[in-house]
Amino acid sequence: MKLVTAAEMRQLEAAAIAAGSTEAQLMEEAGLAVAQESWMLLGTLEGRQILVLAGPGNNGGDGLVAARHLYDWGAEVAVYLPAGHREPGRLEELRAREIPIIDGAQDPAGEQLSTRLPAADLVIDALLGIGQRLPLDPSSPIGRALAALAATRSSYQPPKIVAVDVPTGLDSDTGAVDPLLVRPDMTVTFGLPKVGMYQAPGSDAVGRVQVIDIGIPKQALDAVSLELVTSRWVRQQLPRRPADANKGTFGRVMVVGGSRRYRGAVLLAAVGAYRAGAGLVTIAAPDDIIPGLVPAIPEATWLPLPGSPDGSLAGEAARQLRSEWAGARAAVFGPGLSLTDDTRALAWAALPDTADCTGGVVVDADALNALAAMDDAPQRLHPRAVLTPHPGEMARLLRTTVPGVQADRLAAARTAAARFGCVVVLKGAHTVIAEPSGQAALSPFANPLLATAGSGDVLAGIIAGYLAQGADPFTAARLGVYLHAAVAEALEAEYGRAGLLASEIAARLPRVVRDLTQS
Repeated sequence: MKLVTAAEMRQLEAAAIAAGSTEAQLMEEAGLAVAQESWMLLGTLEGRQILVLAGPGNNGGDGLVAARHLYDWGAEVAVYLPAGHREPGRLEELRAREIPIIDGAQDPAGEQLSTRLPAADLVIDALLGIGQRLPLDPSSPIGRALAALAATRSSYQPPKIVAVDVPTGLDSDTGAVDPLLVRPDMTVTFGLPKVGMYQAPGSDAVGRVQVIDIGIPKQALDAVSLELVTSRWVRQQLPRRPADANKGTFGRVMVVGGSRRYRGAVLLAAVGAYRAGAGLVTIAAPDDIIPGLVPAIPEATWLPLPGSPDGSLAGEAARQLRSEWAGARAAVFGPGLSLTDDTRALAWAALPDTADCTGGVVVDADALNALAAMDDAPQRLHPRAVLTPHPGEMARLLRTTVPGVQADRLAAARTAAARFGCVVVLKGAHTVIAEPSGQAALSPFANPLLATAGSGDVLAGIIAGYLAQGADPFTAARLGVYLHAAVAEALEAEYGRAGLLASEIAARLPRVVRDLTQS
């Protein structure tokens, strides 16, 4: 499913107008859809009280069209204009039906609004659309209307709320939420969903999202470069598992990392790769920690490497690895590595050699931190590399701040993908996957169960497992991100919102894949 920014949505609307629609027709389609969805939400309109909060722009115009239809279908409708309206023709249509219209300028204390809100069965939020800018002014007419709505929403018998296109107080590009936003039961959005609806915290502030076709030309829709990863897409892209296969069919993954302090990370990545379907996994780690790891994963093969005095991999391990990369179809480089002078030297020397892994390499954890300090980082990366930073690691890669990354996660991921010339996975709620061309995808999931130590190591292994089975980096990353989070969704009924171990993510993965393919 495609997602759009506000600017892209305006371009799509312009394309629809160029194809023969008019702005009035688009508004009519939008308002009719809001009315229809409102009717279905209420179940019946006879005797129902509906209050439309209409702003001064096109979003308010959509609300006025909805008011007209709902009145014609039997509801008792009133319209409140906190800041006036520039659509006199739409208002005249309502006046001709004797629909009450309250001008907020004539209600400075909000008495009429405060009287009508408690009696409403449904409130339609048509105050501000995708062009709104945050923060909202609490002292403005719209700010005061939202405060009154919030007070009514917390009452004993609150009204249902339908938001038109986006809830007022939501940044449709970044998902930022204003304190004045009142969460609707449903958001009726037009053309395509907006990016901010699938970025935290906005994803938790929109209620159920209903997408309405308003006649955007298919050619214009095809040009949109951001998609939401869906279960249908995942089912279509999962690697085939032929009955006559052997372990070589599904590829070998090499996991390079580990240190005396972070021993378990390589195990988690290795199990992730196996559970994703890789045929063989080799763990390359400091020789002194391997004996303690072998019993935990007897299915793996091992490549002992020289360690440094501080317990991490020595820089000289790059020479021994040089002849090993070609034996693996894919690799994970970085889990549990630790960030020392030795591992910085190892990363600098070894990253170009990973190009011998024909399927690609996942660069994770402290390998990312080492990469961030390299002035020639893009030139040292495998062309089929997948970088998997969390926001802190992304901030170091882009030489910015974590708040700067989180303020616009999509832009950060696209910038990093273009700068480093490879696929980038920006982890977190609604993980972003981007490739250098600007194509990007969002995970539909935001689940705190995944906020647990080692979760990222498992994800790195899963992505490498799909690389080893022949998926291209962008596909492997999307598969890994979706299925990793789908495990948490499947386990939430059992665990609640806390307590999941990273090893349990990998253990549950095959069952989630099975259920997905059988649905």
